[in-house]
Amino acid sequence: MAIPRPGPRPPPLVEVVDVSICMPSLKVIALLHRSPLVWIPAAFSLPHYDSAVSVVAEVSTIAHTSLGRLRGTTEGGVAVWRGVAYAQQPIGERRFLAPRPLQPWTGLRDAIEHGPLPPQGRSFVGGGRDDPKVRDEACLTVTVWSPNTRGSLPVMVWIPGGAFVYGAGQLQLYNGSRLAANGNVVVVNVTYRLGVFGGFELSDLGEGFDDNLCLRDQIAALRWVQDNIAAFGGHPQKVTVFGESAGATSVLALLASPSAKGLFARAIAQSPALPLIADREIRAQRARRFVERLGVGVDEIKALPQRQLRRAAGQLQLESAQETPTLAYGLTHGVDLLPRHPIEAARAGEVLEVPLIIGTNSHEASMFAWGKPPMLPTTVAGVEGYFRRRAPDAKDRVLAAYPGYPRRRALVAFGSDVMFGAPTWAFADAYSPHAPTYVYRFDHTTWTLRALGLGATHGSEIVHIQHSYASYLGRKLHPLGRRVQPSVGRRMQRTWLDFAADGLGPQWPRYDTDRRRTRVIRSTRDDTVDDPDGVRRSAWEGLY
Repeated sequence: MAIPRPGPRPPPLVEVVDVSICMPSLKVIALLHRSPLVWIPAAFSLPHYDSAVSVVAEVSTIAHTSLGRLRGTTEGGVAVWRGVAYAQQPIGERRFLAPRPLQPWTGLRDAIEHGPLPPQGRSFVGGGRDDPKVRDEACLTVTVWSPNTRGSLPVMVWIPGGAFVYGAGQLQLYNGSRLAANGNVVVVNVTYRLGVFGGFELSDLGEGFDDNLCLRDQIAALRWVQDNIAAFGGHPQKVTVFGESAGATSVLALLASPSAKGLFARAIAQSPALPLIADREIRAQRARRFVERLGVGVDEIKALPQRQLRRAAGQLQLESAQETPTLAYGLTHGVDLLPRHPIEAARAGEVLEVPLIIGTNSHEASMFAWGKPPMLPTTVAGVEGYFRRRAPDAKDRVLAAYPGYPRRRALVAFGSDVMFGAPTWAFADAYSPHAPTYVYRFDHTTWTLRALGLGATHGSEIVHIQHSYASYLGRKLHPLGRRVQPSVGRRMQRTWLDFAADGLGPQWPRYDTDRRRTRVIRSTRDDTVDDPDGVRRSAWEGLY
């Protein structure tokens, strides 16, 4: 169902704190914006498509879903439907409640325009002219791309990241048209509630506040896929769910959620940030502080203006950053939807046993280290504070694994492992005995990132998998990528597509705790290496 265009918007809200583990620091943004390295000559500004891609001459844009008919349009040789609601919109009395199923309709509804983004501040990822600008709480929509509406194709469902504060499936960085056309798959991008409306836990305030709203939205979207994807040419039993950062964290939470059983057959987690999942008691404490900051009764919260709610939650996010890595926004375990933290669920064998690709980038924290944000320990003070709060007895043992500490390279490696590397290694060790598991480390760096000293930083693999070189961020990372696609992008996209269609063959060995074989993805080739980060991984054993 296409979402009606919202009314006039109030002036933009200036966030109290604009911190996110999925967004570059302002310094990085400014340098990328001004750097002569990212100037693109006019001769290279035209869209480019692989010659191997067969453009479908005629593709139906009418989808006969179980709820009613939807009319889409075409993009890059594939049919696309935008602004398709997958649940009733969480507005009015539905605010802070779990999504409810849609009601059927009669007639033909247009699905041409994007629905609104979830309420959020400005971000670098969505900074392009072609990215939607309208924000509204009525944001529960998907975008669907299909190269063949009469087929029975594999389906790839993308869950975007953004630390549960930023992001949306409509952003051009995540445009699924190339993935759909190149791989003959149906691509579904999910937009879910963020910030105070989806990523801030209020369920302990009592009736009228459900837990894990962002995860509940994602499950509702996956149920919509099961019920309706055949109308778009997809096979409901061939669904792969994939995401990056907070989206990858959500993928691992889905693996640990009993409610997600049967909703997907494979999973891919790119740079999950598992410390964004906290226990119920921590979330309850912050919910009580949230009410105190608002200065109103619990029964009045639902009716408060959006700006007031976001400001109070932003203040708590700033405070929680001093308690890194447990931030105010994120998921909650210890509830029915997510009984255990994903690592503990995997250790107990209480996970959905589906094939999994999981990995991290070699320099995850490099862009955060430039801005020295409090949410990641990439300064000496941050590292000292981390051990003081989390594991004082382990300090000497862990830091011995980072030669050169406290130089910048060691600080970046430490911050990368706190949020991304160490919990990912722990999850892979725990999950691999239960289902086929494939681990990677992404080492490729563009010449722009190399010139800035960032290396394979957080999120830099996305443009290669999506082939979104024409997006705002894609143009900054790979100025010539639309004309000459790097081989790393062709290899990664092909691997992701093969995994979604039929699984991986012997060219990518399965991960196990005997050898910990890992695919190291480099600029011109991929190598399989046994336990490539073994010294650092061993140092963190027992801490996650």
